Amino acid sequence: MHDPAPIARFGGTVASDLRDVTSDPAALDSRGWWAVAADFEGRLVCARFGDVRPAPVPRPRPGAWRGPAPDAWKSSLDRAAYTAGVRRIREHIAAGEVYQANLCRVLTAPLPDPAAADPDELTALLARGNPAPHAGTVRLPAHGVEIATASPELYLARRGRTVESRPIKGTGRTAGDLLEKDRAENVMIVDLVRNDLGRVCAAGSVTVPALCAVEPHPGLVHLVSAVRGELAPGAGWADLLEHTFPPGSVTGAPKSRALSVIRSLETAPRGPYCGGIGWVDADRGTGELAVGIRTFWIDRAAPGGPVLRFGTGAGITWGSDPEREWEETELKAARLLAVASGERGTETAAAGAAGGATGCAAGRTGGSGGTTPWR
Repeated sequence: MHDPAPIARFGGTVASDLRDVTSDPAALDSRGWWAVAADFEGRLVCARFGDVRPAPVPRPRPGAWRGPAPDAWKSSLDRAAYTAGVRRIREHIAAGEVYQANLCRVLTAPLPDPAAADPDELTALLARGNPAPHAGTVRLPAHGVEIATASPELYLARRGRTVESRPIKGTGRTAGDLLEKDRAENVMIVDLVRNDLGRVCAAGSVTVPALCAVEPHPGLVHLVSAVRGELAPGAGWADLLEHTFPPGSVTGAPKSRALSVIRSLETAPRGPYCGGIGWVDADRGTGELAVGIRTFWIDRAAPGGPVLRFGTGAGITWGSDPEREWEETELKAARLLAVASGERGTETAAAGAAGGATGCAAGRTGGSGGTTPWR
């Protein structure tokens, strides 16, 4: 196993020499380079590093990562429970309570050799097997944060006073699989993100430079939009997180009611999945936080021993078909589970890994919430 010293890796940059750890988002506007990991439920870890330098993702080292067996994954919601949840959300929509809600499940598998479970080694594998624009590592073992992400989705980017979000809604194997339901879902979430950014941006500055663009990713395509604005005078990262977290694309609309629906249906906390993961350079006034999708995290405190976790989900609207939504969660998970289990490259292996994730539902371990204690 690599040296377990704290590191962070994003966008061709690696950071080491940990100097400070805080849960105060105001620190992101102070000084230094920070790695950020925000759980969906609201736990925030900001880590300032002293040595920040350009570095490519290293090549995988044979045997350095020992992932779970492909058939070892268990889902917090099995197929029957998930499709029942989709039907329940459609009832909430019919009652006029929500327009859309994201329904997610957490997949868990035991680690066969916890000493050979370095998230940065998994990041190296993901960089070859499932490259992504917001991929990275946050390794803070003493603080219970060990994340490897292959996220394709930008939650928040900041360049000076300009901020941008690029919500994803709509997934298919090819562009031909995308439905009118996918476009409608994307437009709904764009409106939500515009509203969220409008609370912290100067009046009249929020625009939508791209709407429902088809974007290819390994093994699938997404519909992606862009929402941009100029921060209001005096506003900073603490305000951005307060008014936009959890990300709208992984909650639903209206957000507050969608979160209540999520709490009633999901049986495991999402953790880093659907949270915010990335970096902030306070000295330069820049930063990028991804939505924590396509994300693995190690839980060394799990009952029974260390496990690897991964989340997958889908946005549910009135036009949703329960079985199709289940299949979407399988599609999103298949390729990445195959990489993490060491079954790289083939569609057959990916399908096998996804099949292993459909096992019996785990017991209830807590509700999801988005309670954001930094507020």
